[in-house]
Amino acid sequence: MKRNIILSCMAAALIITSACAQKPNALTSQEKKKGWVLMFNGKDFTGWRQCNGTAMPKNWIIEDNAMKVFTGEGKEPGQGAAGDILFGEKKFKNFELSIDWKASKMANSGIFFNVREVPDKPIYYASPEIQVLDNVDATDNKIPSHLAGSLYDMIAADPKTVNPAGEWNTIVIKVLNGKVTHTQNGVKVLEYTLWTPGWDALVENSKFKTFPGFTEGISKEGFIGLQDHGYTVWFRNIKIREF
Repeated sequence: MKRNIILSCMAAALIITSACAQKPNALTSQEKKKGWVLMFNGKDFTGWRQCNGTAMPKNWIIEDNAMKVFTGEGKEPGQGAAGDILFGEKKFKNFELSIDWKASKMANSGIFFNVREVPDKPIYYASPEIQVLDNVDATDNKIPSHLAGSLYDMIAADPKTVNPAGEWNTIVIKVLNGKVTHTQNGVKVLEYTLWTPGWDALVENSKFKTFPGFTEGISKEGFIGLQDHGYTVWFRNIKIREF
């Protein structure tokens, strides 16, 4: 029995050591074989641009191998500075997206897919949002579907799957022929299907029921995007594979 326990501990230690040894913003040989590609190189914003723009907003920098958004000049916390960004190199339809994110205290942000750019409109106007939030201290933590990992204002994710402010979280979004799943820190927290009566009901019972970007129908494909909500948030290990 002791030998089995020792072997189990050694195996666990090897797994932890291996995970810690992997550099951020890098793919393993196994990931490459499965078709994963990086969307962030850890050094600069290659491939990224402002939503409805061409350059990167000034309130984004690279820090500790991560993309960092912070409160824009002249803005108060919670006020975006037109800093929503897109990976503008291509649009995606069927894919699996993995992103690590870390929130500062009270932080609020979002991850978007199937983004359709609408002139003079914010990124959330016409695309689903996966919530990024400090669940404990953020002001927008009163509604379950506004907590981290949720389909914002539509379906709530299990808050027990979220690490607190200052710690990294990993969210994986899989989209296949309209069927979507969110997996947060290794736990599948919700699923739904776009372009169905069930999806229409979710929209009708949300803040988006009056948004033409939703009532006209979410795009069948689109960009991947990140939100500037006027708080400090970090993103890294942004990778995707298409089906």
